[in-house]
Amino acid sequence: MNDQPPPLLPWAPELATPTGGGPAAAPRRAPGFVAASLLALRLAWRQLRSEKARLASAIAGVMFACVLVFMQLGFRAALFDSATALIGAMRGDLFLMHPMTLASFKPEPLPRGRAYQVLAVPEVERAVPVYLAQATWRNPENGTRRAIQLIGVDTDAGVLDFPGLAPLVEQLKRADTVAFDVRSRPEFGAVARLLAERGPFPVEVGNRQVDVVGLIEIGPSFGADGNIVLSDVNFRRVVKERLVSAIDLVAIKLRPGSDVLAVQRQLREILPADAMVLTQAELNAHERRYWEEATPIGFIFAFGSLMGLVVGMVIVYQILFSDIAGHLKEYATLKAMGYSNWYLGRVVLGASLILAVAGFIPGFLLSTFLYDVVGASTFLPLAMDASRATSVFLMIFTMCAVAGLLAMRKLRDANPADMF
Repeated sequence: MNDQPPPLLPWAPELATPTGGGPAAAPRRAPGFVAASLLALRLAWRQLRSEKARLASAIAGVMFACVLVFMQLGFRAALFDSATALIGAMRGDLFLMHPMTLASFKPEPLPRGRAYQVLAVPEVERAVPVYLAQATWRNPENGTRRAIQLIGVDTDAGVLDFPGLAPLVEQLKRADTVAFDVRSRPEFGAVARLLAERGPFPVEVGNRQVDVVGLIEIGPSFGADGNIVLSDVNFRRVVKERLVSAIDLVAIKLRPGSDVLAVQRQLREILPADAMVLTQAELNAHERRYWEEATPIGFIFAFGSLMGLVVGMVIVYQILFSDIAGHLKEYATLKAMGYSNWYLGRVVLGASLILAVAGFIPGFLLSTFLYDVVGASTFLPLAMDASRATSVFLMIFTMCAVAGLLAMRKLRDANPADMF
């Protein structure tokens, strides 16, 4: 008959010491840091899974925070990517822009003469004016009107690199022809289908009839739901109120081997104050800065991410706090056995790590699926990438760790003298 008493900790038998009249065990060396941490992690897992409903609630809370942060950061990145899609597709070494221009979708006119002035610098090979404006597009199917972005440029200059544009260069030289952005929102009509069925067909843009001769790919942004590309001559035919001398941007191509920064400094010296000389990186940063600082959109997405982390932290804190409160006697027993507060704190932090991983994995998978669904519905460039996934995991882990550190204060109540 076995008269051995049951272990003090049935949910963690490896932490119990044998009692009875058997021979004394040989003294053992204390486990190292890694072994002790793994033991704390295993203890945390057993403690969490002892209350399956509570564990499921904690994982759901972390997953909710993870999905919310992923979606907010995804929307924020899509905002910046779509806003800079036009700038990123331009092929120029330097660019001229009016200092009062806040964003590409509402530019301040620049004197056309600035494009000729830069040609005085020997390193400048070409200076190409770019025209930007918005006009109304009449849906060829139902006749409704909607604002669309117009991009006018000399199609032979090669300063735009949109997919599908190169084969249309010669056709866009003809009078009243445009290339339609196939990634524009569906409210503009099924242009791709009509083009496949009829070939080039007429539409009304800004009270002028033009022919759609082909498709390109740009994508909508928060500033424009759709885009069309046309020659600079056709642009002035559509936007009749625009003065010939007024342009919106100048793309400058330098001769091979030229020092871009040196030419930039030289142009800044010879041009008047109504023209900024920017590299493409600086132009992208200028566009991005508008959405980050001059509009509330960037702040809203950042605030939404922060609120998701706060909500998740509160949920994890409540779960860990309740878990510690429900096992105070066990923690007091561990203290009586000689385990320090630091070791017990590692148990709580181990539970935080488990919850972070267990909530992040389903949150990551669900967010990837939602990116595809929302991207297909909004036509925004939403895509999961490794850097964003890593950043969100670090944020989720930090959130759970902070919640664990706050919950560790309850360990002070685990005093063996008060419990027994």
